[in-house]
Amino acid sequence: MTVSPGATLRELRARKPLVHQITNYVVMNETANATLALGALPVMAHAPEEVEEMVELAGALVLNIGTLSSHWVDAMLRAGRAATARGIPIVLDPVGAGATTFRTETAKRILREVDVTVLRGNAGEVATLVGVGAEVRGVESIGAAEDAAELARRAGETLGLVASVTGPVDHVSDGRMALSVSNGDAMLATVTGTGCMSSALTGCFLAVKRDRPLEAAAEALAAFGVAGEDAARGAKGPGSFHVGLYDGLAALDPATLDGRARIA
Repeated sequence: MTVSPGATLRELRARKPLVHQITNYVVMNETANATLALGALPVMAHAPEEVEEMVELAGALVLNIGTLSSHWVDAMLRAGRAATARGIPIVLDPVGAGATTFRTETAKRILREVDVTVLRGNAGEVATLVGVGAEVRGVESIGAAEDAAELARRAGETLGLVASVTGPVDHVSDGRMALSVSNGDAMLATVTGTGCMSSALTGCFLAVKRDRPLEAAAEALAAFGVAGEDAARGAKGPGSFHVGLYDGLAALDPATLDGRARIA
């Protein structure tokens, strides 16, 4: 295993992959800006009439169920099936799974019908999808009956993908191997959409490291965490932190990122 967020970031900025994101209204601008700041290219196409054609141009597909409606579900499934057929890596962010039947069943349907590469969610969302007790309030995880490291391992093994469970310490596992990421800052929880941004950046890293999704998922979280640390140092509150987060992503230095990444 070769974990090197700096090397992957350097390649990402050289290649500028297109990352197709079918995401929610709350964070569409945020995830697009985060993708651009990192060095990749976002496209936020969600019309069922064009998603299959658009995803053919992409290096990765990110599906985010934050603000669901029936036609968005159709678009996600169409894009997901097209990406699966072409071997394009897919990130699923099951926002709020466990809060309502519609969200939970949509996430499960995507997992059944699409070859998801990385499932990136909080502990409550991921626990819901593998049948572990959890409490989800709205789109926030209140808690899960299993610790995050074991939950990631179980989800990776049960679902046959890489599970990326984010929290104070992030845990990433394919069911056999596991990595933990300790980068980040508590202020990431004060801004709406930072979890969705981490899913978008996971798609960016996967686009250039698709054959090693476990490493790519952990590297993306480390890079995002380092940017959060830098943003927090100069922040006066959530507003300035939000702006600083984009600056932190743009200023990430591939030459020093490996030394700052806390991946174990």
